[in-house]
Amino acid sequence: MAEKTMATIDQMLCFAVYSAGHAFTRFYKPRLDALDLTYPQYLAFLVLWERDDITVKALGDKLFLDSGTITPLLKRLEARGLVSRRRDEDDERQVRIRLTPEGLALKDKALAIPLAVIEGTGMTLAAAEAMRQELLALRGRLDDAVDQRKPTPST
Repeated sequence: MAEKTMATIDQMLCFAVYSAGHAFTRFYKPRLDALDLTYPQYLAFLVLWERDDITVKALGDKLFLDSGTITPLLKRLEARGLVSRRRDEDDERQVRIRLTPEGLALKDKALAIPLAVIEGTGMTLAAAEAMRQELLALRGRLDDAVDQRKPTPST
């Protein structure tokens, strides 16, 4: 009977994705340092530049971050005058986030970053898009696998 062996770390898909994420972080760092932003702050701006005046919950959902993570991030951006937070007029339980003129102006300074990333990967736009689609599909399959394992409430 053949002995089962565990894959080495270099053979693990999860480690390849994890270490690629760290490589992205190292690549982004000097570019975001020039804007005085962290990577999570940059991601928040990407969402807000696409759709301003959204709830904290909507922003957290889009970024897969909980309120305990997103709220301190937004407080720091608000203290710098880049975003404003205010209670939703229709539902005071909700807090809405809006870009300030200074936060909106950062967009022009950040325009070169996505192009630098594509250049840094050495990929064509088509290849990068194909990989992005594969990673999204992978995330979806993993989320589905987690959801299938969750116990369902008994009726």
